[in-house]
Amino acid sequence: MSDYILLTDGSVHTQTKTGTGASLLIRTAEQTLSMETLRTRIKVQQFVDTSSTKLELQTLLWALSELPKDCDHLTIYTDSQNIINLAARRTRFEAHDYYSKRGLPLRNTELYQAYFHSTDPLNFELVKVKGHQSTRKRNQIDQLFALVDKASRKARLVGKVK
Repeated sequence: MSDYILLTDGSVHTQTKTGTGASLLIRTAEQTLSMETLRTRIKVQQFVDTSSTKLELQTLLWALSELPKDCDHLTIYTDSQNIINLAARRTRFEAHDYYSKRGLPLRNTELYQAYFHSTDPLNFELVKVKGHQSTRKRNQIDQLFALVDKASRKARLVGKVK
């Protein structure tokens, strides 16, 4: 059985609507590797015409598309409340064909559908992390998430993508 941990985060420049998503995928047993080693394994991807909500979904979908075939269980860590709440909102989305109560199509319909399509076959759990915690309050996962957060912000500011 192969258990994995996936941490994702994004950083958007709202004026240009460009953003950078970062992800770190490790085997559960690897979470005790040095922070320097884990930092080198973070991947970043640039996205255009995006927003903070959209970028979090785009980043997660991109990271999920790169999952290894031997992934038996996945724990996804995110600070996105939207992603955490998607499962609870799915029934309503589908019952109303992805339209709002006002009869307007939902903004991120394609991404929501892609998320459900990508996660339905997975054995996974979502865990909400608090982003931007002070260093002394961070546990191991918070420290890993801080690496991913910093990588997404740095890549967006520098404009470099690995």
